[in-house]
Amino acid sequence: MDEVKRIVSDIKSGNIKPLYVLMGEEPYYIDRIAGFIEGNVLSEEEKGFNQMVMYGKDVGVGDIVEAAKRYPMMAERQVVIVKEAQELSRTIENLASYAEQPQPSTVLVICYKYKTLDKRKKLYKTVKKSGELFESKKLYENQVGDWIRRVLAGKKYGINPKAASMLVEFLGTDLGKISNELEKLQLVLPPGTEITPVHIEENIGISKDYNNFELRKAVGERDVVKATRIIHYFGQNPRDNPFVVTVALLFNFFSQLLQYHGLSDKSPKNAASALRINLFFVKEYEAAARNYPMKQVSAAVTALRELDMKGKGVGAANMPQSDLLKELLVRIMN
Repeated sequence: MDEVKRIVSDIKSGNIKPLYVLMGEEPYYIDRIAGFIEGNVLSEEEKGFNQMVMYGKDVGVGDIVEAAKRYPMMAERQVVIVKEAQELSRTIENLASYAEQPQPSTVLVICYKYKTLDKRKKLYKTVKKSGELFESKKLYENQVGDWIRRVLAGKKYGINPKAASMLVEFLGTDLGKISNELEKLQLVLPPGTEITPVHIEENIGISKDYNNFELRKAVGERDVVKATRIIHYFGQNPRDNPFVVTVALLFNFFSQLLQYHGLSDKSPKNAASALRINLFFVKEYEAAARNYPMKQVSAAVTALRELDMKGKGVGAANMPQSDLLKELLVRIMN
């Protein structure tokens, strides 16, 4: 995120490179940087003749080089943006000769999503010298909550840890989807608001009471009544609550609980660091550790592995999700 800010700041100050290669597994920042260049390097009057967007599936490297070598018309520079450049992965190395001497009056932007250039080859090394090489790395699930908080803080919003966890659980690690939902919230909530689970439920449609986060908490507290109520809701709404997601979340929880049991220093700060969780959630692990001795935690991990296989049809073909959920609770909580 800091690197993105630096690139944008450089462009704003007029330090514009002739070649940008934006690559990596996370498309969100690739789109953001390319979008900023597309919207801000040229004036609206200049864009008509001097801004071109190409797509990797429709062009070859030769077409890109030909467009990049063209001179701008009545402007200081032109902008050529190549989207979906990963379609050119077999021939992208042919761009190396252009990268050695890029056209000074052209800003060439290569959007190379879901892949990275081979760091051993000439193109990668040349772009590092003559242009801007940005790698957008995928965030791990335990990093996305902090990312949400940082993004919202920059817009003068806060977010409750539970609300952030609900978003991650529902949307996964897709920063583009999460950003879209955060923008919806910003349209209806004034700056200075701390976003809560109620806001998430009312504006995004994720239930604050019937979700995997609440199921995990109920299981950890051995609250059979609440856990049963949640799995009944899941059984009635299987599309919105896939069994595979529920099993994965509980498997991660009990795996982390094994780690917690093994910690010599169980202070909240150390536990949060060791388990890579927000300090806010440590109390859930403390409660669960009291309710589940290590032997029971190991048994729960084994049961969840077996249920994951059943959910995928191994040894239990066409078993209804509602029945799988009931078995899950019985095997973990009894």
